[in-house]
Amino acid sequence: MNLLAIDSAASILCVAVARDDKIFYAETAAGIKHSELVMDCIDGQMKKASLKPGELDGVLCMGGPGSFTGLRIGYSVAKGLALSLSIPFAPVPTLDCIALPYSGDGFVVPVIEARKNAWFFTIYRGDTRLIRDMDATAGEIAAIINEKKERDEKITLTGPGAEVLYNSLPEDFVNNRIFSVREKRGYARELLYIAKSRDLFNNDNSAFLYSGPEYIRKTDAELNLNTRIDSCPVL
Repeated sequence: MNLLAIDSAASILCVAVARDDKIFYAETAAGIKHSELVMDCIDGQMKKASLKPGELDGVLCMGGPGSFTGLRIGYSVAKGLALSLSIPFAPVPTLDCIALPYSGDGFVVPVIEARKNAWFFTIYRGDTRLIRDMDATAGEIAAIINEKKERDEKITLTGPGAEVLYNSLPEDFVNNRIFSVREKRGYARELLYIAKSRDLFNNDNSAFLYSGPEYIRKTDAELNLNTRIDSCPVL
């Protein structure tokens, strides 16, 4: 199966192309230039794989959470390609991809730095997800880890912002627990692996074409709108 995977959920843009059992992969520090770089990145990996667009069997992108703009760009490109080529499209939860490389490490906390001194995160034990995706401060994350972690269980923090989160956790919390902090850059390979392991393209996934990213947090525009509405006088 020939698949294209796009990870634009954080500052690192990465693209992976699977041609049968071979994977062609590239990543770049895009910052806020995802829209300028994504098509060239895709084109480069398609050429390395010696694939034409019409030979693709499916397109994947990050489903969120992550950067508002990055997720929208990934969705737009992936959906556009899927519709123009009449091939399936599927999003995959971002934190599932981030946790995947360390699923054998026990208690895994995949995180994405979300600004405003907060992080998007979830918790896995092995292959089992323990909580839904959440948006929380370092103190709130520490409290939830305390609630879910078993005694003497090592905590693996991973993902964009894992090191910043570790340094932001309460000192007494960090000192009394065993931590492993691992930051990985891009997760397009994990998109491909999850698509195959979950058999995403052997089911009817046409509904994904009408879906959008999971943001968790409201945008500033939405928050400002709600504030203006709440402050309107009742007539």
